[in-house]
This record gives sequence, C-alpha cells and structure tokens, in this order.
Amino acid sequence: MNRVLIPLTMAQPPSIPPSATIDSLAGNSMGTTWSVKLVRPDHLALEQLHAGIQQRLDSVVEQMSTWLDSSTLSRFNRAEAGSWHALPPEFFKVLDYALYIAQQSNGAYDPGVGPLVNLWGFGPGGRHDQAPAAAAIDHARAARGWREVKLDRLEQRALQPGGVYIDLSSIAKGFGVDHVAQYLQEQGVQSYLVEVGGELRGYGCKPDNDPWWVELEQPLPLSSAATHDGSPQKNLIALHEMSVATSGDYRRFFEHKGRRYSHTIDPRTGYPVEHALASVTVLHTSCMIADGLSTALTVLGVQEGMDYARSQNIAAYFVSRTAQGFEECMSPAFEAMLD
Repeated sequence: MNRVLIPLTMAQPPSIPPSATIDSLAGNSMGTTWSVKLVRPDHLALEQLHAGIQQRLDSVVEQMSTWLDSSTLSRFNRAEAGSWHALPPEFFKVLDYALYIAQQSNGAYDPGVGPLVNLWGFGPGGRHDQAPAAAAIDHARAARGWREVKLDRLEQRALQPGGVYIDLSSIAKGFGVDHVAQYLQEQGVQSYLVEVGGELRGYGCKPDNDPWWVELEQPLPLSSAATHDGSPQKNLIALHEMSVATSGDYRRFFEHKGRRYSHTIDPRTGYPVEHALASVTVLHTSCMIADGLSTALTVLGVQEGMDYARSQNIAAYFVSRTAQGFEECMSPAFEAMLD
C-alpha cells in the first residue's frame, strides 16, 4: 500500500461542479519549466491566465535573479559600500525570510553563499569540471557575508555593506510558486496545482472531489519501503493549502577524480555537502519557506537537520544513502500527517 499524507490543518476545500474540466498551462522561467493545472472560471480565458502567470514569474526573475545583470538583486550586489536600496515588496519579503532562516540555522542556510556557488561552477559564470583550489575557497569564505546586510523594515530598504553577493536561488523558485498561487486566487480560481522546477503548491479539489494528489520526490527506490508486490512504496500527499519543496544532491552535480560534488554548498566549510543525505522534502503552507528550509536541512544533514526540524515543528522527509541502499527518516510533524 502507498502511504498517504493529509495536512492536519486542511480546511474544507471550495465546492467544484462535477461538470467542470481541468485545464493545463505550461511555460519556462528561472532556467526551468513551470506548469499549472486548474479548474478555470468561465469568465477567464486561458490566454489571459497564461500571460498573468508568466508575468508573475518574469517579475521574480527581474527582481531576484543573479543570472540577469539588470535584475534588482544584481544591481544590489554591485552597489557601493554603505548604500541603502529601496526594494520591491516581493524582493524584500524573500530577502527578509532568507536572513531570518540564516540566523535560525546559525548560517547553515546562507543567502550570502553566492561567491562560493559561483566558484564551484553552479552560478551564472558557467559550469566547472573540477574542484577549485583550497586558497580560492578560503578567499570566497572570507568575503563579507549575510550578517552585515541590514534591513529597514519601515522603508523596505536593504544596506549593501560592500562586497556582499546575495544569491536567492534556493528560495526564489519557491516564492515564484507562491506568487503564481496568489495571482490565481486573485483571479477567482478555486482549484489549482502550481509547479515550478519541481516545487509545488496546491489548493482546492478536482471535479471528482479528489484533492490534488502529489507523489513526493525521492532519488531512487527505498531499501526499507516497498509495496506488497515488491514495487517501491510511494508517499502521496493531498496538496490542499500545502506546498512541497525538495532539495537533493542528485539534481545538479559534477564528478571529478571519482568524487561527486553537489550543487548544495555548505557555507560553513566552503565545500559541497559531503554527508550521506541524498534529499530532503519539506511540507509547508508557504512554498518559499519550504524551499528555504529544504536547503537548510540538506546542509545540516540527517542528525542536525532532524534536531532542527523537531525544534521548529517542520514536516521534513529525509532520504539517505547507506550500504544497503536508500533509507528514509521522518520528522514528527511529517509523520503526524500519515493517514
């Protein structure tokens, strides 16, 4: 039997007519693809919804992309020392939470990790096929970091202390999902499933009264979980008022001299994470928060990550490599959702 997860705080979804149909939309953004399934109100044209969704995602790129020289973030990273910058509300919200989780995780999550990301070939400077020199890593780690960025919440400004290079790639995609969901609700859409690069958020139910069932991502079949017929056991979640984000070392990496280097950098060491953790999935009402937390927990590893998930009541699902195959570990908040 597959395992089913039901959000504990799930409210009654809006009623959808049985005669309603599900429409699908798709496009490209943030170096990946996006897709939306929805039950469309009669007064809305698909072309209008597609354009609105694309505009929301384009605005995230224009504000928060390190790959776009003209973005608000790129201009902030180039700004002179001691300068204050008024930020768009969306950018300010993401940066504010990124700095918060950095503080809460004691730097395991680090929005100032950009120089290390670029050095290891996972940034806009292009991919590398070998590890950088230790001296270069030490130099990048010595750069001024997130602790020196100051926020003025009243005016929604941020201080560039000089030389700080912020990278929001590990959280902006999740915010993009939330931003699209907000747009759909503003348009009166009462049932939808939004996906951007594998991160998801759902709301409502389908015309058959089923929720949006989503299979949680995992790298390979688990050694400890199989159905009665021997096939891998799946984790399915009813995605109503809930988001899913997964961070995994199997998504982006390179190999050099027999070693595997993940795109997730541990800012505390300057090197890609090297522990046995293969992926972390986080469930949360906000996809932005789930996205950031999945990265933080990946850096922390299973033991530290589980301690943090317990202390913060985070619904997290860890998959680790062992000599016998992949094994799983669930936080209490995640396990409580099992039906």
